[in-house]
Amino acid sequence: MITVELARRLGGAGVLWEPAPGDRFTIDQPNVVGEVFWISHLTIDVHTFHGQPLLGFNGTTEWALDSVTLDSALWLPREDQLRELIGDRFTGLRRDGADWVVVVDADQGHGEFRDPDPECAYAQALLSVT
Repeated sequence: MITVELARRLGGAGVLWEPAPGDRFTIDQPNVVGEVFWISHLTIDVHTFHGQPLLGFNGTTEWALDSVTLDSALWLPREDQLRELIGDRFTGLRRDGADWVVVVDADQGHGEFRDPDPECAYAQALLSVT
């Protein structure tokens, strides 16, 4: 799974999130960050209140939380979502020992980004092309 730090860097680089069922996120506050939530029509749903998207918790969580604003949530994109965001600049994924290597065509030429976690390698590659 992508790290919180890489997720923050993606948000800071302008990668936008439109919440949908199946998406993972954490709440970017010290006492909660690291807890991973999944959007589902059963437990966490996307609502709009006064034009602001909210992630609504539908009463099945362990602690009292009704909803959080989207700017408090930190998207943890999946591998397929990261690959889609890279788009046609993605040229390959391969295993190299303990690492996964994502290969992209960037403005500066051919780029390779490696990490033991493929999602982290994809996130690094996306940061290079945004």
